[in-house]
Amino acid sequence: MKDKFYNYILELQDNITAKLEEVDGKATFQQDVWERPEGGGGRTRVIENGAVFEKGGVNISAVHGELPESMQQYFGVTDANFFACGLSLVLHPKNPMVPTVHANWRYFELYDQKGNIVDSWFGGGQDLTPYYLFEEDAVHFHQVCKTACDKHHPEYYDFYKKKCDSYFWNAHRNEARGVGGLFFDYCKSTDTFSMQDWYAFVTEVGNSFLESYVPIVEKRKQLTYTDAQRTWQEIRRGRYVEFNLVHDKGTLFGLKTNGRIESILMSLPPHVQWVYNHHPEKGSEEEKLLNVLKDPVDWINF
Repeated sequence: MKDKFYNYILELQDNITAKLEEVDGKATFQQDVWERPEGGGGRTRVIENGAVFEKGGVNISAVHGELPESMQQYFGVTDANFFACGLSLVLHPKNPMVPTVHANWRYFELYDQKGNIVDSWFGGGQDLTPYYLFEEDAVHFHQVCKTACDKHHPEYYDFYKKKCDSYFWNAHRNEARGVGGLFFDYCKSTDTFSMQDWYAFVTEVGNSFLESYVPIVEKRKQLTYTDAQRTWQEIRRGRYVEFNLVHDKGTLFGLKTNGRIESILMSLPPHVQWVYNHHPEKGSEEEKLLNVLKDPVDWINF
């Protein structure tokens, strides 16, 4: 399974970066192949200063070795070795009318000292973070997610949509990071759903990513914007940074397992602001976004 999924994310990375270069029309992804001293490595691809994407990364990694003590405590295991592979992407567009997007699809195995697999699971998801709210964009993004989920289980969209709303929540701000999407983790074999079934589900979601995001980018990338709207984008990016550094489990795992710092922090935007005690004007588009982020929205029945 690990070889099968790793080969899948290799191909998915190629497909996604090729399409995003086409959408941008100016910049191309720069590739950096790296090795992890403790075992494994990855292939980082970063795009910067494009016509559409100010900064973005579509990274894959496959790392293995002894699970650090701190992560053994986190998983509740002892003397464990691990393998983890996945694709992680974050795209920060230049135009504040185009939303930031994040996605990740991953596979994990734990082994005993004899090398036997003692646990394995899939995880992943994709979520949208707009700076100006176009309701039809949120509806489109969620509809694509639901269509992918419905092919595998009628309850998965609702279940993993709620997981996403719960996970991507800036608790210290009491607001959502964005308008959500899907989040799933610890997807393990059961009597009714095998690891092969999970593979089919996760790859279905992964394959839906371009359909969920690219039409939104194409619709919004030529819209005009003001300096004030750009400032608002950078203020909201600050909340994005706060989530990734304070709450995100993937960032924590990468740092705790001696992952490659440049790849882990690739998700951070290049231009960001923290303005003291900032509040948008009453009745403004900026306030409209904040009001939506206070409570999760049912975008399918919006």
